[in-house]
Amino acid sequence: MVPALSQGGDDGGEVGRTARTRVRRFPDLAVHERATLHAVLDAGRVAHLAIVDGGQPYALPVAYARDGDRVLVHGSTGSRLFRHLAAGAPACLTVTLLDGLVLARSAFESSMNYRCAMVLGTLAALDGDDKLRGLEQLSEHLLPGRWSVIRPPSAKELAATLVLALPLTECSVKISAGPPEDPAEDLDRAVWAGVVPVVESLGTPEPDPALRFDLAPPEW
Repeated sequence: MVPALSQGGDDGGEVGRTARTRVRRFPDLAVHERATLHAVLDAGRVAHLAIVDGGQPYALPVAYARDGDRVLVHGSTGSRLFRHLAAGAPACLTVTLLDGLVLARSAFESSMNYRCAMVLGTLAALDGDDKLRGLEQLSEHLLPGRWSVIRPPSAKELAATLVLALPLTECSVKISAGPPEDPAEDLDRAVWAGVVPVVESLGTPEPDPALRFDLAPPEW
């Protein structure tokens, strides 16, 4: 029997302990430490924010930042889905970091190494100084140090922007790492097996053609 869906949060400081967030497929991959949840969220830049509107599910790719025990996202006040989220629609935010391609000796055992965090809940709109600080947090997470050199948002721009906060109350973390797990009967196959790491990096900055000053690009 499937347990009733829990609407509460995770107990203690641990994550992944509610009926909705308990990992059932490969539960040994679940990680319950909140520090690991924070580390996964801090390492990513793009999340997928899922919402159902009018019976139709949508998954929105969004920039995000962790601010303590909440996740911040932003979008246009003209977005129907963001207005729906701001009104308290249930949502699911997922961050996945691909760490490697696991090349096994069979198609069935081939897989990926990854870190994945999932957050369930409802989002609340930020206002005033909290909203402006949220935009700063987003900017600093994506490109540290950038906020201090760019023009801050105008009143008109702030009015056109929604900044939403999702509390880290009901979450789960799943991590897959290591070499392929081929069965013994496949080990004699003459097929290379192992892990191909996937690494994210920033490339060489490309200056705006309209740049009017001879400036060095930022360093990160």
